[in-house]
Amino acid sequence: MLSPTQRWLRISLFNLLLVAAIGTILRYKIVYYLPFVDQKHLMHAHSHFAFTGWITMAIMALMVAYLAAEAGESIFKKYRWILYANLLTAYGMLLSFPFEGYGKFSISFSTLSIIANYIFAFTFWTDLDKLSKKNISHSWFKAALVFNVVSSLGTFVLAYMMANKNIHQDYYLGAVYFFLHFQYNGWFFFACMGLLTQRILINIVPPGRLRIIFWLFAFACLPAFFLSALWMPVPVWVYVIVILAAIAQVIGWTSLLYELITNRSYIQNNLSKAALRILKLSAIALSIKLLLQVGSTIPSLSTLAYGFRPIVIGYLHLVLLGVISLFLLGFISGYFYISINKTTLTGLFIFIAGII
Repeated sequence: MLSPTQRWLRISLFNLLLVAAIGTILRYKIVYYLPFVDQKHLMHAHSHFAFTGWITMAIMALMVAYLAAEAGESIFKKYRWILYANLLTAYGMLLSFPFEGYGKFSISFSTLSIIANYIFAFTFWTDLDKLSKKNISHSWFKAALVFNVVSSLGTFVLAYMMANKNIHQDYYLGAVYFFLHFQYNGWFFFACMGLLTQRILINIVPPGRLRIIFWLFAFACLPAFFLSALWMPVPVWVYVIVILAAIAQVIGWTSLLYELITNRSYIQNNLSKAALRILKLSAIALSIKLLLQVGSTIPSLSTLAYGFRPIVIGYLHLVLLGVISLFLLGFISGYFYISINKTTLTGLFIFIAGII
């Protein structure tokens, strides 16, 4: 019999299949004639469903699984309706965006999705505080929840501009990048780090060092948003803080990598070879991403990168697929939430080959 975690993760993985299928259609339409598909509308459905139906769904399930391990499986009953609400809004956006783009139904489902995230954040934070055992993974989880709520400010700004039909290009792009930054580098990344910390890091890294690594990333997250906005005129002091934020993240990740490499024998004994290889690829992708961020502090490179759409799309997929999706797949397979057999390994291999 499947556990609640396994059931929700199976739904998440099915949603990933739909995300991949839509991505394939989007790429097909670039080359071949497909008149009944609106490329822009389908792209919105693709991105919103990837965020809500795949990544957020999987993260929520795994975070609730952590609570269940500490407080009992019955806690899933409490979160069942929040998870269903997130799933419903995900499918609502999937079915409405391709036909109307940003219209009354898609915007309604987007708004309901934000409300579901707010409710999850409040409920999870409250239940986390009720646990008798406290550790640094709680800080990662709480920061993830805060950044998820903060990211919604970007969507509200977009909605305001669209409602008033007063779209300023710089403000529009700034609002989009604000939402993306606090989703990718906030909600997604910090939640994944919370899961990694809870499962592995607290067993091999001294608590004091873990706390330093957390604060390096936490303090850097807010100013790191301006890495996506250096193509706009910003004060010198902001530029300096942005550079320091990019460097702080590299220092934090380098320190963490050192601990992981030093204690690799422990990790190898607690993870399957397949999961370990997937997580290594995720770590490589994150290393590339952080180095690219440092490079983007050079104004001329930033202008080129954020002014050239293919580079933006490539970078976003590097993070969403290379860092986040591979981490979740490695984590899910490593802790046997899905069966590891020849079929599973073949599917993972093909998926990873496609990402690369």
